[in-house]
Amino acid sequence: MYRNKKEKLFIKELLETPLITYPAYYNVSSSMMNNDYLHSALIALHSMDFYHYAMPESYEKIFETFATGAFAIFKEQYIVGYFGDKMMYLEANGWRAMPVTRDIFYVEHWLV
Repeated sequence: MYRNKKEKLFIKELLETPLITYPAYYNVSSSMMNNDYLHSALIALHSMDFYHYAMPESYEKIFETFATGAFAIFKEQYIVGYFGDKMMYLEANGWRAMPVTRDIFYVEHWLV
């Protein structure tokens, strides 16, 4: 079975002095490696600079963000994307399915 080759996107390549240093890198696909929306979300998350982000008024705003190809930030800890009708969050080993917990239903936990 063919698997997409993953590449390591190091935070040090995006930010010289990140405030959040863990994880130090993310395994992402070649297309995600060059995705400017993902880069800006990772820079915001690892610098804790959420100036360009706002709390959504409704869940529709979260899905509008996904529809534009951008990424939301969940609880100021995870980058979240929407792929194949699934919300996925990024961790060091790649994208994982977003667990449906009570926290996911609180709009105040999201930044778009």
